[in-house]
Amino acid sequence: MAHPTNAGVGAGTTDHGRGTHQWLALIIGAVYLLVGIAGFFVTGFDGFTEHDHDETLLGFAVNPLHNIVHILIGVLGLAMWTRDASARTFGWILFVVYGATFVYGLIVQGNEDANILNINGADNVLHIVSAIAGLVIALWPRKDRTRTAR
Repeated sequence: MAHPTNAGVGAGTTDHGRGTHQWLALIIGAVYLLVGIAGFFVTGFDGFTEHDHDETLLGFAVNPLHNIVHILIGVLGLAMWTRDASARTFGWILFVVYGATFVYGLIVQGNEDANILNINGADNVLHIVSAIAGLVIALWPRKDRTRTAR
């Protein structure tokens, strides 16, 4: 007979009742928020869509629009990490947004007129890694809410 004991314990959970995918959403959200803020120290607030690969943050090309995208993703991660379902939704958002941004980056990397986010090769790598991380968050195994008593 199944009993709802040890609620919150199971695949992908931590001792605080939060799933590993939720902690990943929090960490990724915090990192993107910090990177977005730090990016403004490199770019300032001028040249909103400027294409200038000399403006880099740790080798990643940025501009004010790119910084805003990072801040928005970061805020979403911080807002959505606390609940299982919303963390998974954040994962899907990461997957779709950064998957599309990766493809966009491959297309526009050499085209200054179309590259409004100032994407370089390092950005493309980060974007595909972020898309994969989003997929991991979205598809992380569900918690086992019930245990069989013996």
